[in-house]
Amino acid sequence: MRLSRRLSGLYKPILLIASACAFAYLLLADPDNSESNAHAKKSKLHKKNHENDGDYEIGAREEFPGFEGTIKGRGVDENVPKEIYRDSGKLGNYEPDQATIKEMETGTGDYGKQVNWGKDEEDAVKKSIKEFGFNMVMSDKISLDRVPKDIRDPKCKYVDYPEKLPEVSVVIVFHNEGWSTLMRTVHSVIKQTPKELLGEVVMVDDASTKEHLKDNLDEYVKRWNGLVRVHRNEQREGLIRARSIGAFESKKEVLVFLDAHCEAEFNWLPPLLAPIARNDRISTVPMIDGIDGNHYHFTSQGGGDRWGRATGAWDWSFLWKRIALPESEDKKLPSKIQPFPSPAMAGGLFAINRQYFKDIMYYDPGLEIWGGENFELSYKLWMCGGGMLFVPCSRVGHIYRLEGWEGNPPPKTVKSNPSMRNYRRVIETWWDDWSKFFYVARPEAKTLDFGDIGPQVEFRKNHCPYDFNWFMKEIGYGVALEYPTPPLNKFWGEIRARQGNQCLDSMGHTNGGSVETYYCHKQGGNQLFRLNEGLQLMQYDQCLFMSGSYLKLSHCSAGDKAGWDYDPKTGMISYGEKKKQRFCISLISKTSISKVKFVECDVNGDNQKFDFNEIHST
Repeated sequence: MRLSRRLSGLYKPILLIASACAFAYLLLADPDNSESNAHAKKSKLHKKNHENDGDYEIGAREEFPGFEGTIKGRGVDENVPKEIYRDSGKLGNYEPDQATIKEMETGTGDYGKQVNWGKDEEDAVKKSIKEFGFNMVMSDKISLDRVPKDIRDPKCKYVDYPEKLPEVSVVIVFHNEGWSTLMRTVHSVIKQTPKELLGEVVMVDDASTKEHLKDNLDEYVKRWNGLVRVHRNEQREGLIRARSIGAFESKKEVLVFLDAHCEAEFNWLPPLLAPIARNDRISTVPMIDGIDGNHYHFTSQGGGDRWGRATGAWDWSFLWKRIALPESEDKKLPSKIQPFPSPAMAGGLFAINRQYFKDIMYYDPGLEIWGGENFELSYKLWMCGGGMLFVPCSRVGHIYRLEGWEGNPPPKTVKSNPSMRNYRRVIETWWDDWSKFFYVARPEAKTLDFGDIGPQVEFRKNHCPYDFNWFMKEIGYGVALEYPTPPLNKFWGEIRARQGNQCLDSMGHTNGGSVETYYCHKQGGNQLFRLNEGLQLMQYDQCLFMSGSYLKLSHCSAGDKAGWDYDPKTGMISYGEKKKQRFCISLISKTSISKVKFVECDVNGDNQKFDFNEIHST
């Protein structure tokens, strides 16, 4: 039985109609109102005058009189009680007691323990990883209702949250997922969520072709008597559009998006909902713990400060990063377990008020498959009068794909390089003059077509009082500290030997890995390098340096006295300190894939001659 077969194609005209209505309304407003512009220069994230309560007021409506009514939402609701934090004593009002947890035990894999396999299962394991990206042989041995590992700070057990919290629609998008990892996501949500808060689970099938995800799934979800329903996209939409479709199909006050291979942990939902109940312009994000895709054991979210708190970030090539919570933000928090602001989210797991998500127009409908949508939503939240909080007491486990997965090919209608096209759409809409730093890091993207962003630019103009300079100063300042803006490029492209068909290639290595040579493929990627005015030779956010006599990658160091130079006439790429002996990159072999090494520079050495050839994405 198909529980929800509404045509996913309805999504696009609905968005267009909604956009037209919003923009028509805005014609009556005066976006150039001087009072509005004065208010627009104020900082939107500020500490309220409450003694030691760590409560952030984000995007209160009175800050934007010139934008009144353009984005719906009440902002801060002072009638919603705040959380009560205790270090010990009585368990929090939503916290399961130990007896309840004991009753949950199922056996194999409980409490996030590792599961192993025998040699006779190795072939089946490899096959399942190739097909699904996970070890489904081990996953199938673990109960769908297993008890998760409790990784929270112990103090999280003693927090009281508002008694009246909004109901949620949990949206799970899937395409050709393995059965047990998908259904363990659903089971964990139902088992670990207070019944009064879970309004529905909306499973969005993005045109799966696996038989176990068809009639079997429809029959299976009947056990929940309508709590779980399946919406089937008639054609593959990609993760981004499928999430927007899930939001449109949902009915409850708050949306919670989860990837299709997660496990909700103890008392995960009330901490996510409390900030939204108080301010419906906030999106909240749980701590995302790792679940090993081979053995299914839990590991705490890595990185961050000594309490494991990290904010979302990016480097200038637009790769997702995590950095430690800045000290200035830590000092505003009386407790290490309280929610804290983040400039960006990873994008797969978050909660947001359903009406507010609609009012900010969901995701940009021009974004394809996946990539960049997390940043688009993050900038939209902060720059348009809302905000985002990471919530330490809300934790969800997430399985990351293993090497060897053959992947899911994009629809035939999608052009090449969809993620890079997405990045350009986001950057051209939101980054203003800062976009030049992206094109320093990704010069090959400069000529890539990214479609029409007119509606997105118009939306921002009429709805969003802050520019990217404000955002980087007030919200994303930690990003520029961790990843300084790059100097302009002097040379960039593939580094091709003048003798033979070999190019320098990072081989996918990162920090500490070697740079070698490989046959030139003219696709950029691991063969695209940049030599900038700061005398750095870089790939993405990594710098190349001399280690012994070999070429390696490392995090860039501002104190590095050595620098790179390239002479287009001789083709020599040299490295060293000023007024000291310099060494040049040299091929070891002209005919095979091999390492490169540093030798004394010799203008007559054919092995030391290279060209930078620019490569443009298409």
